[in-house]
Amino acid sequence: MQFALFHLPRKTLAAALLAIACAHPAWALTSFEDVKREFRSSDTAVLDRNGELLQRVRTDPSVRRGQWTALADVSPALRTAMVLSEDRRFYEHSGIDWRAVSAAAWGNLWNTRTRGASTITMQLSGLLDDELRRNSGGRSFTQKIGQTVAAAQLERNWRKDQILEAYLNTVPFRGEIVGIDALSRTLFGKAPSGLDTREAAVASALVRAPNAKPNVVAQRACEVLRAMEPQQKVDCEALDMFTSAAVQRRAFEANEGIAPHAARRVLREIRDADAGTASTAPTPARPQSGKEKDREATVSTTLRAPLQRFALDTLQRHLRELRDRHVEDGALVVLDNATGEVLAWVGSSGPLSQAAEVDGVTALRQPGSTLKPLLYGQAIAERRITAASLIEDSSAQISTASGLYIPQNYDRRFKGPVSARTALAASLNVPAVRTLVMVSPESFARELRAAGLPLRESGDYYGYSLALGSAEVSLLSLTNAYRMLANGGRYGTTTMMARATAPAASTDKSKAVTNTNNQPLLDPRAAFIVGDILSDPNARTRTFGLDSILSTRFWSAVKTGTSKDMRDNWAVGWSQRYTVGVWVGNASGESMWDVSGTSGAAPVWAEVMRFLHAREPSRAPAPPPGLVEARVEFGPGTDGSPLEAARSEWFLQGTEQPLFALDTGMASDAAFARITAPSDGTIIAVDPDIPPLRQRVRFESEGRGVQWRIDGKHFARGNTAQWLPWPGRHVIELVDATGKVVDQRRIEVRGAGVVQKSARR
Repeated sequence: MQFALFHLPRKTLAAALLAIACAHPAWALTSFEDVKREFRSSDTAVLDRNGELLQRVRTDPSVRRGQWTALADVSPALRTAMVLSEDRRFYEHSGIDWRAVSAAAWGNLWNTRTRGASTITMQLSGLLDDELRRNSGGRSFTQKIGQTVAAAQLERNWRKDQILEAYLNTVPFRGEIVGIDALSRTLFGKAPSGLDTREAAVASALVRAPNAKPNVVAQRACEVLRAMEPQQKVDCEALDMFTSAAVQRRAFEANEGIAPHAARRVLREIRDADAGTASTAPTPARPQSGKEKDREATVSTTLRAPLQRFALDTLQRHLRELRDRHVEDGALVVLDNATGEVLAWVGSSGPLSQAAEVDGVTALRQPGSTLKPLLYGQAIAERRITAASLIEDSSAQISTASGLYIPQNYDRRFKGPVSARTALAASLNVPAVRTLVMVSPESFARELRAAGLPLRESGDYYGYSLALGSAEVSLLSLTNAYRMLANGGRYGTTTMMARATAPAASTDKSKAVTNTNNQPLLDPRAAFIVGDILSDPNARTRTFGLDSILSTRFWSAVKTGTSKDMRDNWAVGWSQRYTVGVWVGNASGESMWDVSGTSGAAPVWAEVMRFLHAREPSRAPAPPPGLVEARVEFGPGTDGSPLEAARSEWFLQGTEQPLFALDTGMASDAAFARITAPSDGTIIAVDPDIPPLRQRVRFESEGRGVQWRIDGKHFARGNTAQWLPWPGRHVIELVDATGKVVDQRRIEVRGAGVVQKSARR
């Protein structure tokens, strides 16, 4: 700083300064502790329930500040370089370097270039007081006088080390970078304590010319380096190359940590709460102790850092194993059953993903068969079925306004009559659709919305495909709906922000904050039966086998699901204390290759569950009042053997019965032959989301010794046949043993474009 009046004698100038200072109000002087306390990083640290850092998020886009750095944590080389560059007699003067002032005044008088008279203390006074801050046109005469007076006051009230520390933390360096911590981490990728002499010289040169071209900064840095190491030869050319690389580097990431999506979610909830748009959001708990934390904006969450780290590592490792099956994305969430607190939130696979910014925990995807437990729970609660009720798993052709809906099982096979327990545990599609016919799509949709699932359309819009997960839901809402089942049918909201009313570090269940939003939604007896079915390894044998990855050494209930064309794969389940939801797929919506319910999300779910219960038991829930356990037997099938083995089964009181058998009045050996399916005039629409070669129309008939003809050509023998639908109008004929046509149906198949597309593949 070069004052126009500084060519006056020193005593005269001092008297002038004193007169000006007395004629104006005293400039406000803050204490060193106040400056430290009011310092705010441009980042917000998102912490777990125990205060461990999860994620650091850039929340101030206007400036880039790091953490306040104590002078002892700044490298000696940087301290030396800064003093040599900006204020050689810093430790000798009392705020104003009169020798530098005289030199500046003499230079102004003779129009020659001098170093300038602004001391570190004077610069700091301008940084601390907005009225003294330099603008684009420079400081006014009054500002210069005020800066000088403020510097003298600082020197009287602060120690030299405090002045230098505050200066290093508040001085602008380059662009948006303010303070030595942000500079060190951005340009050099290290903490201020690790800066060497070369890096220190570049840093100090940036104070003098923060936005100069790299070669200008390098020239200045070379001068500083020569002053620091006068006995050594300085390679200014090499320093020029180093400076050019450093000033272009941006190593200090805007976000870093292991929970980016969770951090953004909780900060958004806080902003909404501050704006008054989320009145139910609790006030975030902020640590009140610790010098480092006091200087950084922090938000405490309910997450557990060790669990978050394990979940992220497990998901990424498993997705690497699935890379050759065209799988790159995944998400995971862990909820505390009692409180609704989010314990882990992994929004994506990170570097493995082409869309790492997409939060898979909140993204809407088709849940496949994971809606079935909620459907069967509703049907049981409404006493439409019991866990032992027999449901036909055979070809179903359900008439709808747009044509026939023909559901298929995952393996394209039918099991015949099965109990509801087997149908749900083995994830059979046709029995689920038959169950939805009993409940109705609209009634089921209302229950799903009540359970927090964000259905965009009415139940009638989705139709019977709703039983197989045609609606889109988020992983968070689906996992929380399963938490409702774990809590005996009581629904409550989730939270990720630590409440100030409870110790955030508490992991003991007895100290957890109970979610007060719990509302009765499903009959607790029905919820218990659904959990009992999903925890039964024997019931899922028909689809998953005896040695399934879904079986755990502790009590747990789990359901998998796969959406159309293998776009999404899910595993959601609960133990005594936790509910875990996992999704794998592709954020782009592209199909996976050969990923089943047990090879996609289920292995990740199982590993996380094992981690949670490594030292914590999980016991089966106690049956609620009003349940009856009774012995049941099953009648014979077509081969004469029992449809299912006798067992003990749970019933809502009043629905129990000892025997479940087929209705013999529906025998198929009638005296005359006739076609029972499809109906005459049926219109069949080829589903574009199912490979055409896997779509079949089932023909059914009564009578003995019959055979089928399609458009006059022999097709098959027997009472049932599977036909690959071909676009056009067709005549189906049932022929007896003598070749006489005894019945016929006319049908139409639509969807030629889909079949042709498949043929080209």
